[in-house]
Amino acid sequence: MDTTVTGTDEPLRRALGVGRRGFLSTCTAVAAGAVALPVFGAAPVQAAPAAPASGKGGRGQLLVPADRRGIILYTVRDATGRDPLSTSLPSGFRAVFEQLARFGYRQVEFAGYGQHANAPGGASLESVQGARLLRRWLNEFGLRAQGNHGFIPGSWPLTTADLDTFKKHLEIANILGMDHMGTGGDPTGSSYKADWDVAADKWNALGEIARRAGIKLYTHNHDSAYGFLLDSGPLDAQGRPTRSSGIRKLEYFLSVTDPKLVWLEMDIFWAHVAQYKFRSYTAPDGSTREQIFDPAGLVACHNKRYPLFHAKDGVVNTTNGQGYDMVPFGTGVIDYTTFFSRVGQRNYHNPMVEQDNAPSSTDPAQSLTYARTGYRNLAALRRR
Repeated sequence: MDTTVTGTDEPLRRALGVGRRGFLSTCTAVAAGAVALPVFGAAPVQAAPAAPASGKGGRGQLLVPADRRGIILYTVRDATGRDPLSTSLPSGFRAVFEQLARFGYRQVEFAGYGQHANAPGGASLESVQGARLLRRWLNEFGLRAQGNHGFIPGSWPLTTADLDTFKKHLEIANILGMDHMGTGGDPTGSSYKADWDVAADKWNALGEIARRAGIKLYTHNHDSAYGFLLDSGPLDAQGRPTRSSGIRKLEYFLSVTDPKLVWLEMDIFWAHVAQYKFRSYTAPDGSTREQIFDPAGLVACHNKRYPLFHAKDGVVNTTNGQGYDMVPFGTGVIDYTTFFSRVGQRNYHNPMVEQDNAPSSTDPAQSLTYARTGYRNLAALRRR
C-alpha cells in the first residue's frame, strides 16, 4: 500500500488537524496490518478497481450499495466524547456526523447518546428533545440512523421501570428514524438450553412491544454465542446437561424465536473468531466431533433475520486465543468479497464499519482516519 500523502489526502489531514508526520505514521500502520496470512484458507480482501458496476449479479457489481454503507459510532467514540473547546478536531455528534458524511457514509448506528458536555446539545441526548436535535443533524448531513446499541431490559419478568425505559428508547428510535433497535450483548451468557429458552421468551415479548412501535428488535453477538449448546448427555450434580447435540447456541435461539419479532446483527469479525475457537463438541455418546462454523452459511440460511452487520477486519494471530487481531476494515484477511457475495440481498443488509480499538491515546485523529479507511474499502468491494 502506498502511504504517500497525496493532494486528495491533504483536506482530510487539515480537517483532522494532524501533522504530516502523524498522518504518514497512521497510514503506515494501516498498511502493515495487511501482510499476515489468513486462517482457514480465507483470501485477503482485495480492493478492486473502481470500475462501473456491471449488470445485475455480474462481475464488478458493487457488493455494498452507496446508501447501505454505514459505521457504528462506537468506532469513533473518542471523537464524539472529547471536549470541542480543547481541540480543533471534530468533536461531539454534530461535528462527527459532518466528517463521516464527507467520507461518504450514509448510515450510522448509535452506541448510546452521550457526548462531551461542551458539545452542542450537552452531555446527554438520551431524551425526546435530544433525539430531535440528533435527527436534525443527521438530516443536515444526509445521514440515516439504522440502529442503536442501547437499553434492553436485563430483568425477566419485566419491571415497570424497565418497561418504561424500554418504551422511552423506542420513542427515541422512532424520532431518529431508525428501523432497528438493539443491544451489544448476547441474549444470555449461558451455555444451557433451558437458559436460552428463557431468553427466547423474553426476546419474543420485547420484540412484540417493539413491533407495535414500528421497530425491529435485534441482538448483536460476539464469539461465545456461536459456541455449542449444552442440551444432552449425562446430567451434572445440578441436573444440567453436559454434552451437545451439535447445535450452536445462536442457531438454537434462531429456531425458538419468532422471525417476525426478533432479528440479529452479525459481527463478522467475532463470527470468524468463533470459527477459530469452536471447532468441536462432545456428542451425547461421549465422542468428540468436529464441526467448523460457517458464518456466511448461517446468514444465507436465515437471510432476512440479519438486517445489520458489523464489518470488522482482522489479521491472523494464533497466540491470543482468538485467531485474529483487529485492524482497520479492508486491511485484514477476512474475505468480505466472498462473504457478501454468498449472503446476497445487497439491498437489504446494512454493514456498519466497526473497529473496537480505533481510538488511540497518542493519536487523537486515528479513529476518524480509520473510519475513512473503512469507508474506502467497503465502497471498493465488488463481485469478482
